Amino acid sequence: MITTDEVDQAPLLRTRFTLDDGHGEVTSAVLHVSALGVVEPHLDGEPVSEDVLTPGWSSYEWRLRYVSHDVTARLGRGEHVLGLALGNGWARGRLGWNDGRAFYTGELGAFAQLEITFADGHRQVVATGPDWQARPSAVLADDLYDGQTIDARLREPRWAAADGPETGWTGVHALEFDARRLTEHIGPPVRRHEVLRPVQVTRSPSGKTLVDFGQNLVGWLRFTVRGEAGTVITVRHAEVLENDELGTRPLRSARATDRFVLSGGLDTFEPTLTFHGFRYAEVSGWPGELGRDDLEAVVVHSAMRRTGEFDCSNELVNQLHRNVVWGQKGNFLDVPTDCPQRDERLGWTGDLAVFGPTAAYLFDVSSFLRDWLRDLAAEQAHSPDIAPLVVPDMVKFEENDDVIQARSVAVWSDVAVWLPWSLWLAYGDRDALAEAYPAASEHVRRAETLLSPNGLWDTGFQYGDWLDPDAPEDKASAAKADKGVVATAALYRSARTAADMARLLGHAEDAEAFASLADRLRTAFGKHYVSADGIVFSDCATVYALAIEFGLLDGDLRDRAGARLAELVAASGYRVSTGFAGTPYVTGALTSTGHLDAAYRLLLEESCPSWLYPVTMGATTIWERWDSILPDGRVNPGDMTSFNHYALGAVADWLHRVVAGLSPLEPGYARSLIAPRPGGGITWAHGSLETPYGKLAVDWRNEPGGFEADVTVPPGTTALLRLPDGTEHELDAGEHTVRAATVGQ
Repeated sequence: MITTDEVDQAPLLRTRFTLDDGHGEVTSAVLHVSALGVVEPHLDGEPVSEDVLTPGWSSYEWRLRYVSHDVTARLGRGEHVLGLALGNGWARGRLGWNDGRAFYTGELGAFAQLEITFADGHRQVVATGPDWQARPSAVLADDLYDGQTIDARLREPRWAAADGPETGWTGVHALEFDARRLTEHIGPPVRRHEVLRPVQVTRSPSGKTLVDFGQNLVGWLRFTVRGEAGTVITVRHAEVLENDELGTRPLRSARATDRFVLSGGLDTFEPTLTFHGFRYAEVSGWPGELGRDDLEAVVVHSAMRRTGEFDCSNELVNQLHRNVVWGQKGNFLDVPTDCPQRDERLGWTGDLAVFGPTAAYLFDVSSFLRDWLRDLAAEQAHSPDIAPLVVPDMVKFEENDDVIQARSVAVWSDVAVWLPWSLWLAYGDRDALAEAYPAASEHVRRAETLLSPNGLWDTGFQYGDWLDPDAPEDKASAAKADKGVVATAALYRSARTAADMARLLGHAEDAEAFASLADRLRTAFGKHYVSADGIVFSDCATVYALAIEFGLLDGDLRDRAGARLAELVAASGYRVSTGFAGTPYVTGALTSTGHLDAAYRLLLEESCPSWLYPVTMGATTIWERWDSILPDGRVNPGDMTSFNHYALGAVADWLHRVVAGLSPLEPGYARSLIAPRPGGGITWAHGSLETPYGKLAVDWRNEPGGFEADVTVPPGTTALLRLPDGTEHELDAGEHTVRAATVGQ
């Protein structure tokens, strides 16, 4: 690992080399590259790949990922130059909400190793070392939160060419680094994916030029421009307008501002060492009149393959689903973050704990989340067996945030169990489950030590039903649901799931211990929290949803709890009354206890708070708060108001499983359940999923002439088709059409 001697701004590193003579043609050339910071490798002045923000953000103290590129076709005879462009990234840039920075390193560092194999078996290695050179780049400043400044006057188009100028290059020195931290990046790279053109360019009341891209996205702007040398174009980014001006207040301290200094010639700018969450851009300093064809927004996220689709006859629901998809894309940028725009952008575990099934349906996240779970395990192993609240855990560096340090917290810490199990059901990868098992089992063991003498998890810090819509604006954890009820229910689910994991993996003693813990938790929950007539303590929608969906109630008690949940949902006017813990499960609990109509009414409600309220207000992603924009059009005045926060989009799992009707009966969809449940006036729905075996799909129509479903079952699998009237059909692989009586609307 090398770093620069004298370069303060984003540096360029390079080395010259020639191929060894007398060994024939190059048969293989693989470049391995990593950095403390982010790195863009070049060979002979051209980018090695389309990857950006490499190597991403991992738990750098123990895992620094490297990526490998095949460059065989790029190496011919003569002299070559291997170059690296560095940026601060997550290692040296700002992280968190307290203006902290450089948590992982005070110096940028780069590692490269080019392994060349010749026809006769000879091997040549070109690696970072003391003979490399460094110089400043045209990037004067770069930060993920604050943006990037590029001065085109400093550009040397052939900065890495073998015959390029020598001026300005200085030496390098070794950066102390334990190479054992290097680990292969098994997840997908971050790349550019889509390009969006502006839908509108307008003037604000103060005279600012505002550009609307029509979609809340994550990425940056790219453009080509000509103007007088030294002219500065400034671009500020935000998700919303406030008082018809750029709404930067919800960004808190994140500046989200890029600056571009013109050279006097034709300049192309693309700030690839930062990223922004935005729909709107405010542009100042543009030479002449800015038009819609002058800019484009580049959408950036991890290169996940889209696997799941859904649409139906209700266009508001379709827009809700599109919002979920865009929310996942924007927040799955190397790390599954809570939000991609303000001074936070952290891998909060609670969000992913509830969103895992939705994520695994919409995209192939198997390697993306397996890599993230390795970070979780590394963080947990270097703490008192605590599954942290954010992964990678930068909160541990924040001295004034000890309240959320060193704590196991229900739902959030439960991601160590819930997420691997969701991935097991989605992909059927036993090795991945086995790899995640130690962290899952350690979380359950530690949480068991936190129980009160009464057998409940009712002490210590808890987020509970975070962001209950009825909680005070400045007290997001002050929910209606009792925190002990939420925590005990969550731990019961984790203990029961850990027992299933242990049994599957052959850990018989663990399976028995976790099953015993689950039984004790269930007994304590029933004794202390459930009355004889089925009333769950604190008597609100979240506690019933969790008790029902997590399996804490049986028989008549379960039926009564379902009826009470339906009463509460009706009493709320079918507006959402649950927070982070309850919202993902409330429609499922209503459905499974015979209240499908109530579930649909809850889904389709349009007044605030509801899933469709943001859609009616023009949302193109999922909001953090139900009322991030108030009914009168004002932006919520709170300082925690994100417009791209995927957690509440977990309702899409219900759309996939119940409205479309697709779910696994065996891990990896070796056997599937196809069980659409029409309702809410929806007359048709489509769902499809690229499973590990191939495409699983259903298209159903519920018309006066009858109910009809076209079904595709993947090769090598079977499916159980359960029609709305309760009849069942066993289906082999292939195409099927099944008809039944019309379902009442």
